[in-house]
Amino acid sequence: MVAHLETFAGNLDDVRAFCAVVDLGSMTQAGAFLRETKGSVSRRVARLETVLKVTLLARTPRAVSPTAEGLAFHARALESLALLDEALQTARGARTQPRGHLRVTASIDFGVEVLPDLVASFRARHPQITLELLITDSRLDLAANRVDLALRLGGDHPDSGYTAPVLADLTIGLYAAPAYLAQRPGPTEIAELAAHDVVLARERLGATQILVSDVAGREAGITLRPAVRATDFATVLRLTLAGAGIGHIPSLVAAKSLDRGDLVRVLPDWASRGGTLRAVTLAGRELPARVRLFREHVRMELARRTPGSPTAGVDRPTPVPASVATSRESSGTV
Repeated sequence: MVAHLETFAGNLDDVRAFCAVVDLGSMTQAGAFLRETKGSVSRRVARLETVLKVTLLARTPRAVSPTAEGLAFHARALESLALLDEALQTARGARTQPRGHLRVTASIDFGVEVLPDLVASFRARHPQITLELLITDSRLDLAANRVDLALRLGGDHPDSGYTAPVLADLTIGLYAAPAYLAQRPGPTEIAELAAHDVVLARERLGATQILVSDVAGREAGITLRPAVRATDFATVLRLTLAGAGIGHIPSLVAAKSLDRGDLVRVLPDWASRGGTLRAVTLAGRELPARVRLFREHVRMELARRTPGSPTAGVDRPTPVPASVATSRESSGTV
């Protein structure tokens, strides 16, 4: 079957020409309808007969008429062409009409704490688009997993097989629950942080250094011995909310808890650079409308949550040099 399809793939215009001749009753009228010459239509039909090894039209000097084989082929060809035209319209419509199914992958941190609100508000605007979320810290192959869009945290850019515009610049701040601060007043200087229980997303044992910058542009490296460690920022958030200590948490991840008053920003003038949030898609093709709309929705919603800033997640002081790393060994893979 595959071999036949490959052989016949280049002759669809010939099939259309033959169907036009049968429908209109002459080569001349078929040529006018297809905006081709009578001779061109005649050659198309002859080529089709050669491919099929059957006579489709009985020709006389005054008229042409379909043979029995031609009538049978015409009936099936019309059905097939109608299905093909419908498929073509559906494919073209995907580029301009916001509908269909969208597969999105994101890291656990972003997927658990930030993405649900974005999906709910997007669906409220575009109920004709359904979504499927793949929440994992593994970097999924977009083509193999049929992923339309990956929201990836980190400073690196994917290879040339992908496009990855930046959606937001990220920072990592220091947060604590009111219950923790009621028992232990928060630090007023960055050096005092070492005397507190600190919760970090860090896999390596032992002392850990975090690099931070303040509103005046000063940089500091603080060596800490975490009271509690976790493999992801979503867990760090939960531990911090429970009063386990001062959490080093991306501003996007902490934003909702901060707005509710469940967290308080500690040392608000200081923050670590957290890299960027990128919208990763396969390169070399025009994105369907559903993907473009969701990407822009994420960009706008994150920017809206930070008034006066062109990007999201910026409750940071001033931009921190790219050399300043986060406290996490691997920054938010997806």
